[in-house]
Amino acid sequence: MIDKFPTVVPGMPGKRKRNVYVYVPDYATEDMRFPVLYMFDGHNVFFDSDATYGKSWGMKEYLEDTQAPMIVVAVECNHGKNYARLKEYSPYSFGRGEDEIKGKGKKYMAWLTGTMMPYINAHYPTLTGREHTWIAGSSMGGLMSLYAVLACNDIFSRAACLSPSLWTAPEQLVDLVKNTDLDPNTMVYMDYGAREMGNHPMTKSCLIKMCTALLEKDVVATCRIVPNGDHCEACWEEQVPFFMNILNYWRD
Repeated sequence: MIDKFPTVVPGMPGKRKRNVYVYVPDYATEDMRFPVLYMFDGHNVFFDSDATYGKSWGMKEYLEDTQAPMIVVAVECNHGKNYARLKEYSPYSFGRGEDEIKGKGKKYMAWLTGTMMPYINAHYPTLTGREHTWIAGSSMGGLMSLYAVLACNDIFSRAACLSPSLWTAPEQLVDLVKNTDLDPNTMVYMDYGAREMGNHPMTKSCLIKMCTALLEKDVVATCRIVPNGDHCEACWEEQVPFFMNILNYWRD
């Protein structure tokens, strides 16, 4: 079952409503509760018909095929003008002069954790608490997923960061890792496609520094280069089994 309903995120560029998609396993009964995975760019998560470029991550098919015991909440991004999505998904400002992107990601996360999450917990059969609350996204959504698991480490315990845009704020992100008291039970999956590594000259350096910083803080980090991988939904769909297995993996 996938519910779809409109919402507005206060304080973001533009006031157009965007959709929230909520997947709940069809086999759920009244006494069952599930962990929750929050995802960015929600319009690209489930349906090709809603996806920006006509190709989704195919999460619906994956969840149904594997019978994954999980709720997935995917909020559509801001499609407004003047780089509205970049502003919404940037925890830090970057660029210069007329090209500066003034990041509103911190405000977005305050809305997600302070407004959307309480709503989801009140209306759906969720397991609450840090251990059962995860987050995932790609590109700028991957950046926000990494920021969320670090800055909101008391809320999120695991994150999947596909092709994260680390180049936008490499020093701030590494400093955030170093200066944050992270719970030892923190898991991060991070990957890049081999064919996208040249998109930004700093990508490889940013990845090495971030992986090193995470490991030095005892984060359970998985860093991966996808063979022949590209920066697109079709490639990210192929990585769903990898990051879902990692996020779900735990040994007692």
